[in-house]
Amino acid sequence: MNYHALFYYVADDFVSRRSPYRDDHLRLAREANRRGELLLAGAFSDPPDGALLVFRVPKRSVVEDFARNDPYVVNGLVTRWEVRSWTVVIGNDPGPGTASPSSQEL
Repeated sequence: MNYHALFYYVADDFVSRRSPYRDDHLRLAREANRRGELLLAGAFSDPPDGALLVFRVPKRSVVEDFARNDPYVVNGLVTRWEVRSWTVVIGNDPGPGTASPSSQEL
């Protein structure tokens, strides 16, 4: 699985225009999260000019399809989006409480 960061750049009036599309946007995001594809997502707040969504998926096209189908994108609230491959160095562990062999030896 590969990590990808999806950056959204939004219209100046995004906050005032998002209400009619918010439920559908959140539904799409929650479905991706339930499938284990979308790990983290949220808007930048100061200033509210974009958002970051972090995916862990086998192919970049999964993230691109998400963006193309997002109601915020379809309805012009997201003016530009960008997918970047992300090499995770810290935090890509199997999970809490799982020690690597080298740490067990210490």
